[in-house]
Amino acid sequence: MQGLFDKEDGQLSEEEIRPVSPLADRLRPRQLADIVGQDHLVGTEGTIGRMVAAGRLSSIILWGPPGTGKTSLARLLADQTELHFKAISAVFSGVADLKKVFAEAEMRLQSGKATLLFVDEIHRFNRSQQDSFLPYVERGTVILVGATTENPSFELNAALLSRAQVLILNRLDASALAQLLERAEKLEEKILPLTDSAREALIASADGDGRFLLNQAETLFSLEIDRPLDPPELAKTLHRRMPVYDKDREGHYNLISALHKALRGSDPQASLYYLARMLVAGEEPLYLLRRIVRFASEDIGLADPQALVQALAAKDAYDFLGSPEGELAIVQACLYCATAPKSNAAYKAQKMAWKSARQTGSLMPPQNILNAPTKLMKDIGYGQGYSYDHENDDGFSGDNYWPEGMELEHYYQPVDRGFEHKIRERLAYWEKLRAEKAP
Repeated sequence: MQGLFDKEDGQLSEEEIRPVSPLADRLRPRQLADIVGQDHLVGTEGTIGRMVAAGRLSSIILWGPPGTGKTSLARLLADQTELHFKAISAVFSGVADLKKVFAEAEMRLQSGKATLLFVDEIHRFNRSQQDSFLPYVERGTVILVGATTENPSFELNAALLSRAQVLILNRLDASALAQLLERAEKLEEKILPLTDSAREALIASADGDGRFLLNQAETLFSLEIDRPLDPPELAKTLHRRMPVYDKDREGHYNLISALHKALRGSDPQASLYYLARMLVAGEEPLYLLRRIVRFASEDIGLADPQALVQALAAKDAYDFLGSPEGELAIVQACLYCATAPKSNAAYKAQKMAWKSARQTGSLMPPQNILNAPTKLMKDIGYGQGYSYDHENDDGFSGDNYWPEGMELEHYYQPVDRGFEHKIRERLAYWEKLRAEKAP
């Protein structure tokens, strides 16, 4: 290695660096056509493909999972549009760094060279730092290419979004990842020591992350393996990539939404899958239990009153057992709710009743159903004419319980499914009795 550093400036050329660089760096695409899995962007009909063909590049935000080629894409855009490439990371940069970058870009523009400013993890900048980009983007001092793994709608200022086009990079599928492995084998001039099934398992373990896959392949290339590994042997040799999951970001909300929709759609298999996705990724089990308890009231209600009982019992069981034993109780509650008859009648009734309560203000209930604890209240009519339901046939008086001046409302409309079918019949019977008893 000593000979590599004999230059006066102590720097390595790109040709000298590449042989000692990580495999993922040595396999960086040299042209847009080399980027895998993003044909919808870099193809001739893709947004970036058309920009490059026209020679006019606008500011863009690249949004996609890790390891999908955001940094490589930014470098290639600078190369193919003859812009000066400047890269910074929002994790390590502050206001002073931004001021220096903008000043250099302005000087460079005066000499006729525009700058492509690549900002990795751009969502890490706070609101005021994001605003500092605006005048330089508007004047064309820099062409901004920001990269983020988070939903720009939530993490970036509206003003910045209005000046940049958001382009979505896809998670790399099995075909794209297989292409990366083939390129790695060609570069290393050796075949990965894996059986066909182990190769598939390696690709699956990457979870769509090309960088992670190449790092795993590099580890395998470096080992002395005398025969192809099968999947169990591969698992012992390498570690599996942890799923991308931030408890306070979009991935969290996407999965809990998917779980809720699968439960509502009475699909126990998909419900269990999304429950597993969240628990395996480290979600707090009590959070999931709170969501299932809410679901039992919102989407099942009285169609199966046992759903809420099951959900609360699962919470108690988990409190008692903890993980991992208590997670089976969560699974039981999830499956019960997924397979229960569905009704949002209670949920709709709540919405309508709350709306009426806000609109009607302080209307008094009718006097016959008011309590009369004092002589004065009895004298002015409180409680007079009240019909005690248990003294009537069918245990039903048919009295009017609505405030004077307010029309009878029908908030709760049970569905014709599950236990609510019986409730529906019961309410219809009482309506018939009420009509018969009406004066």
